[in-house]
Amino acid sequence: MTTTSTSTGTSEPVHEWLRSAAQPILGTDSTDTGPDLRKLTDRLATATVVGLGESTRFSRQTYGVRDRIFRALVTEHGFRTLAIQDNARSGARLDAYVRTGGDPLAALAGAWRPWRTGDAVATLEWIRAHNLEHPDDQVGIIGVQPPAAEPADYDDVLTYTRRWAPTRLAELESKLTPIRTAHRIDEHVQHHQGIHPGRPFAEDARDALALLKSLPRSADPGATAEFATALGLLRSIVDFHEHSVAGRGGFGGGEPAPAQTLIDHYEHTGARIVYWDGIAHTAATDPAVGGTAAARMRTEGSHLRARFGPAYRSVGIGFHHGDLGTTHAPVPHPELADATFGTVDLPAWFVVFGDEIPAEVRAWTSAPAQLRVISGIYDPARDEEARFRVESLRAAFDALIHIRETTPVHWLPETDAG
Repeated sequence: MTTTSTSTGTSEPVHEWLRSAAQPILGTDSTDTGPDLRKLTDRLATATVVGLGESTRFSRQTYGVRDRIFRALVTEHGFRTLAIQDNARSGARLDAYVRTGGDPLAALAGAWRPWRTGDAVATLEWIRAHNLEHPDDQVGIIGVQPPAAEPADYDDVLTYTRRWAPTRLAELESKLTPIRTAHRIDEHVQHHQGIHPGRPFAEDARDALALLKSLPRSADPGATAEFATALGLLRSIVDFHEHSVAGRGGFGGGEPAPAQTLIDHYEHTGARIVYWDGIAHTAATDPAVGGTAAARMRTEGSHLRARFGPAYRSVGIGFHHGDLGTTHAPVPHPELADATFGTVDLPAWFVVFGDEIPAEVRAWTSAPAQLRVISGIYDPARDEEARFRVESLRAAFDALIHIRETTPVHWLPETDAG
């Protein structure tokens, strides 16, 4: 057997069980078909919500196998909603495209950067084709985050100022121009890349709001209405920056709003949901994140498990090593569960945590575990910090998928939208 890493603290019976229980995945492209995923999708078939969490958003293989599972749950098991990590306004545009048509690139133009890929275009086009064939039984899309500021909102605020207070336009532009770049590259990622201008974006946003409030106002009824619109948009811009990862000061914490969005959607429509997000968000228990695993997250997955019980199913999708586009991820640290998974000599595989697990293996699956998670601030030289910790693998996940080697997603060309 060929392996590329070894693991520590894991018994040989665990390795033997993984090698015997691992089910080969024969294709990781979205368009691959076949019965290789059936044991997994049948396990997920009776769920109300299925969380499919990736350890990185930069892998074509993890995206592809996740899309394969989604398509099977739609076509074979009647799931009718795709929920994504994006704001409700973006989700509504994507939903409009898959239901009524148009241009998928235009629908994605204002989406969160990780969705602006050719892989996502293929997903949208597949859903659109499905809906054309089933006009009375369509698949919809929702964004799990509350409505948030978008690049066009900055333009609308500046348009108001240009019309009614042109002498202050340059001053307002100086506040808004640097911070709108966060819609193209997240502020915390700008810090990591060394391209951040220095001043916290939330401070510039608050200054812009104060400036707008200080502008002289015309008694013209049209101006009054336009000011109210601009004020609302700028308040939304402030909120966007204050609640970003950089504005909050880290990834820890967690909000119930995204999970409640899914709960409300199901209760209102009855449509069963496939939820795509990062693996730490979809985990059915609250993980701790970071190199010291000190920052506790209250995750969407734990809220969903509390509401739906076993009708919320969680699948963790990870990988061993490979090309992520802008960087290369080395083999995982030996103490990570990903290193243990690497002892299975298959290009891609899954394992379902069922009742038939031997006692010694069950103890391992019930113990705390650390797994790799790679975000936009990943540094291969500090790979040991790219991790999160769960108190129990089997409590956090109903199934795990492991890809041995990854290649990058296909990014769409940048536009001027950001």
